[in-house]
Amino acid sequence: MKEDCRVMHPISILLLLACVTPLPTIDVQSLMMMMMNDEAEGSGYEEGPPAEQPTCPFGCQCNLRVVQCSDLGLHYVPYDIPPDTRLLDLQGNYITEIRENDFKGLRNLYALVLVNNMITKIHPRAFLPLERMQKLYLSHNRLTAVPKNLPVSLVELRIHDNQIKKVASGTFYGLTNMNCIEMGRNPIKNSGLEPGAFDGLHLSFLRISEAKLTGIPKGKMLTSLHHRNFTSPLFSTFHH
Repeated sequence: MKEDCRVMHPISILLLLACVTPLPTIDVQSLMMMMMNDEAEGSGYEEGPPAEQPTCPFGCQCNLRVVQCSDLGLHYVPYDIPPDTRLLDLQGNYITEIRENDFKGLRNLYALVLVNNMITKIHPRAFLPLERMQKLYLSHNRLTAVPKNLPVSLVELRIHDNQIKKVASGTFYGLTNMNCIEMGRNPIKNSGLEPGAFDGLHLSFLRISEAKLTGIPKGKMLTSLHHRNFTSPLFSTFHH
């Protein structure tokens, strides 16, 4: 499992542009522990009435509001996901598209794991039902852009190892709860990071490793990040 952003010092904001190899899979057990800790702190969870007839997608394992559908050869997000699901694990499948109603009714979802699929398209309204989602893992897919309409509740976004070449201004507008973004190993050049692409964020962790950047991109948040960490030994790995 990668770094939990919460354990980092609040002023330790790092822009890493060196060679860092991310882990290819998500440790669901560790994610479950984080979820339970957040629940104990009352973070973004509202207990609803129990389902009249418990359901579980064919071939998946459902237990304690965790639905594990990894490595099943799925081409689409399955139907019949229990509405009280808190963690949905869909990694290691052949999903190519996220459709508008794939997550309908999952208003209490805490974490969505979609790493190691073949996703090229995400419907702009697909994440709208996920009003309490805090962690979104989309790494190792074929996305060419950061998805639109990300939930304002989102705290952590992992979207490294895709085909993203551009991050437009306003991409993360309104995501004031976000404190961790990992988007390394995308073919992003300086011209692909529009001024203001990260403005409005209050990050504790940002990684853009193994991209095609040749300098510090423009933007208020990135400029502040650069000045606050210029003496950091990790920051010295940046290559001009």
